[in-house]
Amino acid sequence: MRKAGLYYFAPGSSHKWRRSARRAAATCIACLTVSGAFAFAQIASRDVDDVSIAPGPNYDKAKFSLWHPEDAGPLHAVVVLMPGSNQDGRPDVRDPFWQDFARRNNVALMGCYFTDAPHDLAFIENYANAAQGSGQALLDALQALSNRAQHPELANAPLLLWGVSAGGEFNYEFTAWKAERVIGFIVNKGGIYFSALLPSAARRVPGLFYSGELDLDSRKRVISGLFALNRRAGALWAFAEEPNVSHDDKRSRELAAIFFESVLPLRLDASSSEGALQPLDEGSGFLGDPVRMTFRPATEEATETELTAWLPSERVARAWQAVVRGEPIDR
Repeated sequence: MRKAGLYYFAPGSSHKWRRSARRAAATCIACLTVSGAFAFAQIASRDVDDVSIAPGPNYDKAKFSLWHPEDAGPLHAVVVLMPGSNQDGRPDVRDPFWQDFARRNNVALMGCYFTDAPHDLAFIENYANAAQGSGQALLDALQALSNRAQHPELANAPLLLWGVSAGGEFNYEFTAWKAERVIGFIVNKGGIYFSALLPSAARRVPGLFYSGELDLDSRKRVISGLFALNRRAGALWAFAEEPNVSHDDKRSRELAAIFFESVLPLRLDASSSEGALQPLDEGSGFLGDPVRMTFRPATEEATETELTAWLPSERVARAWQAVVRGEPIDR
């Protein structure tokens, strides 16, 4: 079985390797120093690789875990799991729900742990502003982890961005910054954003926005407003308000997995050696009516006054309809 470990990644210093087993079965420490551009401290675990990135302009901590199906061949993409405000999402790579998804779709999982440096307005997560340093920290971590996992294809792999609250804020801003790396993304009940109308390339990335009926009015209005603004400009995005839900993910994860499974094959281009993502055409999907809670093929164009949700497949459309109606999702 392959080895796994935790690296501390500090640009501008020498290589330092440290290994210490955290499991009761074995504890050992070994250090090796060689010349180079980065410093690493490695902590062994059985099936997960970890890396830490040095503090940056808009974040204090940046730590990441990578998991992939055992004995997998080349992996298609990485599901990035971004938790709520200043929370540790690294354990999420061990979640059976996401591991089953990864096995079905031949992808890796990346759990994230960002924290802000202390500041006065704690409800504003500066690390969510991906363009200011935290986004590059994630990409640097993925490159380091791809080497450790012996899956070099992951260094430049496309991303599926799942997030809750501040995690969804990060996903939105990362897509604004690096649309070419994102297959699809989730915005899930976060309330603070740094961008309004996103660039055209970002609006062409399929997105799924959630609010909770019982959440703060400010969060609901911000999320629905960002959706409406960009949807009017042609964004391939959907919006769903979960009935009787406050500030939690409830069934949004289930719908997100269906959404990811639909956009993954649509956007991957097997013929491209550069890993370019396929653009999607609005007419190829379905339009959801949030008021009537119905959907129809996107070839039936909306009126000028109608705000619709764009859904990439009939399967996603049916799952979206179930969520907004408060009904069980038929997988």
